[in-house]
Amino acid sequence: MGISEKQTGKIQADGFIAALDQSGGSTPKALRLYGISENEYSGDDAMFGKVHEMRTRIITSPSFGGNRIMGAILFEGTMDREIEGKPSAQYLWEDRDVVPFLKVDKGLMDEADGVQLMKPMPGLAKTLERAKSKGVFGTKMRSVIKLANPAGVKAIVDQQFEIGKEISQAGLMPILEPEIDINSPEKAAAEALLKANILENLGKLASGQKIMLKLTLPEDASFYDELVNHPGVLRVVALSGGYSRAEATERLARSKGIVASFSRALSEGLAAQQSKAEFDATLDASIESIFQASKT
Repeated sequence: MGISEKQTGKIQADGFIAALDQSGGSTPKALRLYGISENEYSGDDAMFGKVHEMRTRIITSPSFGGNRIMGAILFEGTMDREIEGKPSAQYLWEDRDVVPFLKVDKGLMDEADGVQLMKPMPGLAKTLERAKSKGVFGTKMRSVIKLANPAGVKAIVDQQFEIGKEISQAGLMPILEPEIDINSPEKAAAEALLKANILENLGKLASGQKIMLKLTLPEDASFYDELVNHPGVLRVVALSGGYSRAEATERLARSKGIVASFSRALSEGLAAQQSKAEFDATLDASIESIFQASKT
């Protein structure tokens, strides 16, 4: 499917993006927070089965819909599974009015120059082709900045834009995610380097080409205004990055024009043991607080 005008319009409307893309490394932690311990499953297949049940419960909840959620980021294993008898991406768009994205990175390299670049993605072209055939609109890929190292930050941004160009050429919308670690002792300085490098790369985009950005909420709430208003940026979304939902939404509400793309902060408080009514009420309150903070 790729980029459609209707879905592009949806991404520009009020709402936020639900990040439901925990992969192999982060899934056990996500399940633990959800109340499922590691002794309740054995092996990757069972683990991913459990997390798919969790994601299905979230996505099929009456509180999860396009009235407040504009998009959802899926893990590749979720894209390849079904929700209520339909391929996951198709179900999201057709039954929930939520635009599907796919996480495409393969994890992080070891730290060098104060950053962690993305590992190589040798099968990316095939993954993009498959995603497009399954009705996916765009992609997301994450790398991490730990320190305000000019060479490291430049390498992070250059890699994100280089692969983003390949994703655009395949007919999908790239979300570039150069995350700054919220615990970085040089967070504000790293933000300055990051913004300068992003603006430089945005200046090299082909006419009419757009990308999305997923960024750590800045120390100065208006710091990314130039990116929010840039003609080459479809939308700037924010990661929760380890902040509690209360702190993440408070920071988000101060950052005008930026909307949420929260993962852990979205599922905070949800538990496998909750009744349907308890689960839906908890998720509804979570979605509402993030939605209101995203509207500013």
